[in-house]
Amino acid sequence: MNGGHDLGGMHGLGPIDAEPEASEPVFHADWERRVFAMTLACASHGRWTIDGSRHARERQNPADYIRHSYFENWLAGLEKLLVESELVTAEELAQGQPAGPVDAAQAERVLKADKVEPAMTKGGPTLMDVPLEPRFRPGDRVHVRNINPTGHTRSPRYARGKFGTVEVDHGVHVFADKSAHGTREGQHLYGVRFAAQELWGTDASAHDSVRIDLWDDHLEPA
Repeated sequence: MNGGHDLGGMHGLGPIDAEPEASEPVFHADWERRVFAMTLACASHGRWTIDGSRHARERQNPADYIRHSYFENWLAGLEKLLVESELVTAEELAQGQPAGPVDAAQAERVLKADKVEPAMTKGGPTLMDVPLEPRFRPGDRVHVRNINPTGHTRSPRYARGKFGTVEVDHGVHVFADKSAHGTREGQHLYGVRFAAQELWGTDASAHDSVRIDLWDDHLEPA
């Protein structure tokens, strides 16, 4: 979807003041660590996908998304998902207290401490064993469709309408745009190379390029 979260290539937001990679901590405060842990633990209930989790963060008011820090956006998305999936009510969330006994079926899906490392190691693979012919092959020139969906999309706004070259076919993966809304569909996922000048204009370096992973529905023949 178009919104305040899709900031790539937008002007007027000030310079990027990134911390040096070697000195940047994973978490800047203990509450960030707790939000990360809560998000993973709540996802173990299986009520939403990682794409649905991303879409929940996107569905904030754009002003809130921009003023929030990274993990504040995670927390806002998690709160929305908890209420929408009926794991908690809005009143319980506001009060920080359960209104009644915990549902036994929900309690069985608790992510316990000894299961965290195996769960993190396993991850959530998106590769699908589906006999689907690719629409494009390495070397093909492609055009990114200029879509403006109201739902989730992994096609970044700054690449829409631009031309690139397929470098690799990653195989059939869960199509994130539909996964965010509860539909599990497989499409080929491609690594597409874009010249920097194609994306940013002639002021960009002629030697630079950007690589973006895009699905079949994002692309059309150039």
